[in-house]
Amino acid sequence: MPSRHQQQQQQPQQPVYIFLIVFSVFAAIVALKMAGKPMTSTKASNSNLNVFKKPLGLFSKQPMTGFYRDGYCRTGPEDKGNHAVAGLLTDEFLDFSASRGNNLRDIGLTAGCKWCLCTNRWQEAMRAAKSADDPVVPKVFLHATDQSAISNGISMDDLQKFAAEGEAMEGGPPFGTRTAVPITPDKDGKRGIAKETH
Repeated sequence: MPSRHQQQQQQPQQPVYIFLIVFSVFAAIVALKMAGKPMTSTKASNSNLNVFKKPLGLFSKQPMTGFYRDGYCRTGPEDKGNHAVAGLLTDEFLDFSASRGNNLRDIGLTAGCKWCLCTNRWQEAMRAAKSADDPVVPKVFLHATDQSAISNGISMDDLQKFAAEGEAMEGGPPFGTRTAVPITPDKDGKRGIAKETH
């Protein structure tokens, strides 16, 4: 006959199991409620400035970009990668980023997409570029690039050197004058790069 101590060891610890089940259900409910919701910042969105120290411009809602997935390349204390650079993706940059361990194609991005890029990755691409026209460096939309890009080591001269057409002047083109041109395939059937007209 087993001793009293052996009987206690053989009996499951029901309160512990009940707690684990309740905790797991609670965690699953919280995760389901949080799924698909954009992250929120502790920093108000209207306080971010662009590299011209003017209000940060909206960059893209198709695809929805930004660390906080609100269309702005704004940064805050939660953004450890400093997703401040408003860039137009190219196949060359996508290849370059994938070679560094961040395959943006895995999340559905393609050449021609506007995307808020990590400051360090954009700098790496700039250093790898053979010329100012090298497509490995995404063109930058300065009106939508957060000023934190400069405080994280990118010079204004470099940003202007790789600025998208019409963006090198202070503040970019007047608000509301930018219109997107549809992306059309080139003669090889590959996607072209979206350009903006002013």
